[in-house]
Amino acid sequence: MIIWINGAFGAGKTQTACELQRRLPGSYIYDPENAGFFIRSNLPASIGVEDFQDYSMWRAFNLKMLDYICERYDGHIIVPMTITNRIYYEELVGALSQKYDVKHVILYATKQTLLKRLASRFEGGNSWAAQQIDRCIQAFNEDIVEHRVHTDELNIEQVVERIAQIAGIALSPDRRSGLRKRLDRIVTQCKHIR
Repeated sequence: MIIWINGAFGAGKTQTACELQRRLPGSYIYDPENAGFFIRSNLPASIGVEDFQDYSMWRAFNLKMLDYICERYDGHIIVPMTITNRIYYEELVGALSQKYDVKHVILYATKQTLLKRLASRFEGGNSWAAQQIDRCIQAFNEDIVEHRVHTDELNIEQVVERIAQIAGIALSPDRRSGLRKRLDRIVTQCKHIR
């Protein structure tokens, strides 16, 4: 099964994906952003675009990679990636759904919550991620609306449990101490500073 975790920047996709992986033995996190960073760093700036999702090669590569992994890997694949363009969504999530069991979940939050979460990552209101919030919220209200989990009042454990319910999967118990959970989240946040 592919569990695609969508949501605006700051919604908690990466933290949720890592928590889900910790509680879902044999699962694997695939990050489509890596292909985007590769493309961006290997093209002359003069032919670059602002959002690497606009490269058809980014979408094609990630579709082929996920197809390749699904055909050969027995565990669940967790994909934390924001997609707001319905056409791109169909090219990736829609195409994968035709061959595999894909559960698409949107981590939904208000603008105020998203800005607060971005600030905790030291991204201000003028950051690229913050400037995308309105576009993301509009897309998740109008174009891509399947399985929204409202996260404003939920902690990560609750979000992971809701995703497990939607996906119909059983999670292993989380026996970590509160301190260990906080430490794991700090490590995850530090690893994903770009």
